[in-house]
Amino acid sequence: MTRATCSPEELKTLFLFEKLGDDQLQTLCENGHVEWIEPGPVYAEGEPATCFYVLIEGEMVMSKLSGGEDIEISRTSQSGVYSGAWQAYLGDRASQTYPASARVLVPSRFFVLDADVFGTLVRDWFPMAVHLLEGLFFGNQSSRQIVDQRERLLALGSLSAGLTHELNNPAAAAVRATSSLRDRVSHMRRKLGVIASGVYDHDTIATLIRLQEEAAELVAKAPTLTPMEAADREDELGEWFDERGISGGWDLAPSFVQAGIDVGWLNKVSAGVDNDEILESAIRWLNYTIETELLMNEIADSTTRVSTLVDAAKQYSQMDRAPYQRADLRELLNSTLVMLGRKIGGSITVVKEYDQSLPAIPMYAAELNQVWTNLIDNAVASMEGVGTLTIRTRRDGEQALIEVGDTGPGIPEDIRTRIFEPFFTTKPVGQGTGLGLDISWRIVVKKHHGSLRVDSQPGQTVFQVRIPIEPRVEEAPVAETTDTIAE
Repeated sequence: MTRATCSPEELKTLFLFEKLGDDQLQTLCENGHVEWIEPGPVYAEGEPATCFYVLIEGEMVMSKLSGGEDIEISRTSQSGVYSGAWQAYLGDRASQTYPASARVLVPSRFFVLDADVFGTLVRDWFPMAVHLLEGLFFGNQSSRQIVDQRERLLALGSLSAGLTHELNNPAAAAVRATSSLRDRVSHMRRKLGVIASGVYDHDTIATLIRLQEEAAELVAKAPTLTPMEAADREDELGEWFDERGISGGWDLAPSFVQAGIDVGWLNKVSAGVDNDEILESAIRWLNYTIETELLMNEIADSTTRVSTLVDAAKQYSQMDRAPYQRADLRELLNSTLVMLGRKIGGSITVVKEYDQSLPAIPMYAAELNQVWTNLIDNAVASMEGVGTLTIRTRRDGEQALIEVGDTGPGIPEDIRTRIFEPFFTTKPVGQGTGLGLDISWRIVVKKHHGSLRVDSQPGQTVFQVRIPIEPRVEEAPVAETTDTIAE
């Protein structure tokens, strides 16, 4: 870098300073300086913002990091464009780091002003403008935080309602099964009283106990039948009961079929009892056993479902876990699918294609769950309840690639570049805030140094999230700022 003479007359030719008075131009020259900078970097994204730069002649490029790559965002040779510490007038209330990188392509001449001096001069010379800019900057920041919070609360309310519904179903099933089980146990107690009265001889009792154990084992191994197969077997058992004069046999048949019992096994019961007079009593005794086993299975299934939902909710919220840690993407995606199960519904086919070799990666897990929620929720909404939702993970170089695809109508090309803008939404008024994808983009790009993009055509829309498998530096919350080459 080589310093050159600063001329107030030359500064006045730059659009940024053309309205300043002679004394102000002189003050700029006294407090700043002109530098020739050779081709190469001027400053790097994330470094402390120490200087305010105004291009006098030459060519410069601005770039930002995305997914570990340096992406060019602007290139200009127009005299007067500025960059660097242009938010210095906000002081400590805003992040004072370079939010982008700058480099020059040819030997270039800049007017350079120390950030603190620039901030002081702007506040002294343009107090009204500073107040307006502060209101705009902090007002937008506050509005975004409020709407962000509301967006999260709305999502949480929707998930809570869905989770409550999902929990209520197995809980109610367990209550119903418990009530029925109590009734069956009561009947079994009365049947034990009949047995104790001496109606059955010792050999018959021994046979019934053995058959009871067999029936319980059959329930545990019962095959899954199609509705047609189940109906055919119920007809066979119903006829078998009728032939032996067992009253209400057609009501008993469904339980026996559900337990995997066929006519052959019932013939074995008939032969073991060897007394047609007590066959019906034996069949009903075995029916109590079968129904008891089936009800206990139902209770076990219901309580397991409740436990699974609670575990999914805990995984989704990352309760009792550090905010930044290594986590398994499959677990996060599965827990999100469970939480959104009610909203996805039964008419949408969910296809999961997970790369089993993908390692746990460092992340803010709870915030990434919010990303999956937003992407899956949008995919489901676009399909209007019918279609295929595809969740896919795989390794892409040094990054983990997560894809959320749907078979909806697609995103029109004319709005595809705007979907990540804050407050932009295609949903009707009152149904969307337009912040879901903006929040997702900031979580992926700002906090995880990854990338979020979309590829869409009618019948196939895929959102791609890339996250570094190994962080290049120790992660820390990243301030949300934007940079521009203003004119």
